[in-house]
Amino acid sequence: MKLPTLFFTALAVGFSGAVVPGPLLTITIDRSLRQGFSAGPLVVLGHGILEIATAVGMFFGLGLFLRQPLVAKFIAVCGGLVLIWMGTGMLKGIKGTAAAYGEGEENRGKKGFLGSSVAAGIMGSLSNPYWFLWWATVGAAFIVESLKSGLVGFAAFFSGHILSDLLWYSAVSLAVTAGRRVFSDSTYKWVTALCGIFMIVIAVYFIWSGISGNINLEG
Repeated sequence: MKLPTLFFTALAVGFSGAVVPGPLLTITIDRSLRQGFSAGPLVVLGHGILEIATAVGMFFGLGLFLRQPLVAKFIAVCGGLVLIWMGTGMLKGIKGTAAAYGEGEENRGKKGFLGSSVAAGIMGSLSNPYWFLWWATVGAAFIVESLKSGLVGFAAFFSGHILSDLLWYSAVSLAVTAGRRVFSDSTYKWVTALCGIFMIVIAVYFIWSGISGNINLEG
């Protein structure tokens, strides 16, 4: 596969995964309410740090490890528990979200928000068993194909893949930030509450999938 083809294929496949509602989308919306536009790129930064580490791990047999049924169940249950913790944190922080909205630029400039958005991107990815599924199957296949062109091929694949995340979540963050000018405090409380509830619903599904054995990372 030629480098431009590899890049744009990775970009297209990345978009198909990024637009599916999940933990990372919910986190981006929640953080954008608190921090503004920069939340989107920062969440993707955390997500990208974990993705490059995972991609490198594939060279050392991580893909084979992730395909083990017991590992899949463990990831699903533990990931679900983490999402419950994050979801309840969103619900408990509803008042703080409204305060962040009211304080505007002053609040968005605090370093705590920057660190937490990057960390949230990492945690949101780690807690999603289907993210591991993607890397153990589709991602692994892309890596094998990209390495036929050496490290340049890998760079073309990964840059296309992470660019899809950056474009999508930045767009989401921009839309949420623009909405801040029209929505009231009560609207933001409702949005945050829905994000928290959605996160918990996903968590329950992940835990159920792990316990029942309905998740399989064997690809």
